[in-house]
Amino acid sequence: MTTAGAAHWEHFEHGADIGVRGVGTTAAQAFEQAALALTAVITDPARVASRDAVDVACEAADLELLLAQWLNALVYEMAVRRMLFARFDVVIDDGPPLRLRARAFGEPVDVARHRPAVEVKGATYTALRVARTADGGWLAQTVVDV
Repeated sequence: MTTAGAAHWEHFEHGADIGVRGVGTTAAQAFEQAALALTAVITDPARVASRDAVDVACEAADLELLLAQWLNALVYEMAVRRMLFARFDVVIDDGPPLRLRARAFGEPVDVARHRPAVEVKGATYTALRVARTADGGWLAQTVVDV
């Protein structure tokens, strides 16, 4: 159970795919939590050491498209580097276009320790939403294709 306004991530039901949702006090923190939810689709983030850093940058016309770009950039980095990430530092610069600069911290996949459940193919535009919450925080969500 979390308290109102506390940053967190969660999954939500969506047919054969999986919804990822991040909640934070800022849009950047909600993006960080959505990225953590992405990792949690694959493995328990607590099993992933934050020892190697990877810089990620992307841009888009609005926050919803920026979230999809961000998550797809992480899917790409995980695939080409064969890594998992467990911590994220995100900065979102005003635009237009909006620019996201981030550092993702993780380690190479260790199948025996990480026990990956599925491979995420990418973020979709299904249920894509970035918005203020009733308590003044931020929500960032979408469905990922697995």
